[in-house]
Amino acid sequence: MSRLFPLCLLASAVLFSHPVLAEKVSVEQLQQGLDHPWAMAFLPDNQGILITERSGQLRHWQQGKGLSQPITGVPKVWAQRQGGLLDVVLSPDFAQNRRVYLTWTEADDNGRAGAVVGSGLLSKDLTQLTDFKDLLHQQPKLSSGANLGSRLAFDQAGYLYVTFGDNFQAASAQDLTALTGKVIRLNADGSIPKDNPFVGKKGARPEIWSYGMRNPQGLAFNPWSKEMWESEHGPRGGDEVNIPRKGQNYGWPLATWGIDYSGEKVPGSKGGTAPGTVQPVFWWKVSPAISGMAFYNGHFPQWKNSLFIGALKDKSLIRLTVNGDKVEEKERLLKDRGERIRDVRAGPDGYLYVLTDESDGKLLKVGLAK
Repeated sequence: MSRLFPLCLLASAVLFSHPVLAEKVSVEQLQQGLDHPWAMAFLPDNQGILITERSGQLRHWQQGKGLSQPITGVPKVWAQRQGGLLDVVLSPDFAQNRRVYLTWTEADDNGRAGAVVGSGLLSKDLTQLTDFKDLLHQQPKLSSGANLGSRLAFDQAGYLYVTFGDNFQAASAQDLTALTGKVIRLNADGSIPKDNPFVGKKGARPEIWSYGMRNPQGLAFNPWSKEMWESEHGPRGGDEVNIPRKGQNYGWPLATWGIDYSGEKVPGSKGGTAPGTVQPVFWWKVSPAISGMAFYNGHFPQWKNSLFIGALKDKSLIRLTVNGDKVEEKERLLKDRGERIRDVRAGPDGYLYVLTDESDGKLLKVGLAK
């Protein structure tokens, strides 16, 4: 705690000592009228952005052309509470194979929900997905609509990482027979890499890369270390940023810096630390309700070596600086807009692109004013 807790205090101190920082930010509203947009992916060659809406639509937005009608061929989703159409990412070989990956939620006959990952081919006219295939269904389905996750990211070797939330069943995050509260690692075709940490181990799912996650909301690869980073909701307090490494246990619910929604200790928790678990690289004592995340390596020098994370409850875009594994919060942007921020991505033009999670959701282009 001696290493992490001062960082949280410092973050708050910096935030309140620099209230004018947000005035330097430029914001351009590119699109409105989105239905609780959840994620976006940039198409190559300035072809625009794919955007998911939680209610089940995948859309295409392009400068000068605006927002498309829903792209056809998207799987039917279970859109209740936190469930629906969630993340979208392009294949690393998209220019050759035009494959797009999605996560969404489905429910069983008993109304219990879980996340799914699948992929299809995007037509050249950007109007339909074809040859769509489900790659992995989260099992068991435990959710009534909470703590579903779910994010996607490819590493440089072409492996696909998927985050699955604990479905609001905390103990399942420690259960290696369940795909809840886990980071999953797959080959691009959905098969299981032979060097996954639990391959061939009795009582463990071979898809698992790391475990002990609660509700992962962000996933991105650090451009400097090349490692995967993850952001997740804590319960009441204890939102975290982690570096999910092979076979490691990130603690939930055994180790958490948050408390239960009742105000009591989280059932099963041993406190902020627990034997055999890995500490977050950063955590918040008061939860901003963090969401999507993006590392910044663009052309604004003031933002070099930054990690941006959206906040739902705090209705802000949080900027943290990264020095190796050391993280420090610097400022909270866009608070004056009063909108829940669901996703942030670094665009190929050096600007940040942000989605607001509202019934009249917006796509924003964010930079620094000249």
